[in-house]
Amino acid sequence: MTKTSDLRALLDALLPIARAAGDEIMRIYATDFAVRGKTDASPVTEADERAEALILPALARLSPDIPVVSEEEAAAGRIPAVGERFWLVDPLDGTKEFISRNGEFTVNIALIEHGAPMLGVVFAPALDRLFAGAAGIGATVEDKGVRRTIACRTPPAEGLTVVASRSHGDAEALAAFLAGRKVASQTNAGSSLKLCLVAAGEADVYPRLGRTMEWDIAAGDAVLRAAGGIVRTLDGTTLRYGKADFANPHFAAWGTTAAA
Repeated sequence: MTKTSDLRALLDALLPIARAAGDEIMRIYATDFAVRGKTDASPVTEADERAEALILPALARLSPDIPVVSEEEAAAGRIPAVGERFWLVDPLDGTKEFISRNGEFTVNIALIEHGAPMLGVVFAPALDRLFAGAAGIGATVEDKGVRRTIACRTPPAEGLTVVASRSHGDAEALAAFLAGRKVASQTNAGSSLKLCLVAAGEADVYPRLGRTMEWDIAAGDAVLRAAGGIVRTLDGTTLRYGKADFANPHFAAWGTTAAA
């Protein structure tokens, strides 16, 4: 297991990489960019590809011994063999949010060890919010250059604040999941920002009752766990990474294990 001091050094090194990828994305965001479809019919843009082209060599320089699984490389069939430790990268999470220009898209970089997300960085360049966290270190957010520590909250007496997907919702499944729970309010957000809102104590639970891939959520999961939260499958087990197909089951991200 990577020592805490080494995790801190890796996390510090990731911050400028994520910001540089965000700068690439924002350059494309300012143009009349084209949208293409991948083999699974999901959208992809030049921003996804340029951000990935920046992140992968940066990680190779930072840690040449750690393999990288990245969304666009995986879509092209290029997935390296992974062992107990590997990077998971989504260079542009929330491509639909990017296309609709609502600002709710992120750069996601996470380190996985023994099936668990040990550290992660989630950068929302259009919002200038940078979330980071690592096991044994805690979690932070930088808002417009000001960094502060974040932590999950205990749900208030008036009930849960629920955050749901903006682009991938199933209202009937969500209602069934929340049945019997005291809910104060519900909001929607794009990309892995939903996990980060729970980590920051701005929401209490994010149920995801639809398809996701490991690179979609690993970085946000790392931030959430560092802030005191947990991601559990619907049968109550802690979500694990490094599955053969990198696909996730349905899950819920909780701010406290007691609430879960």
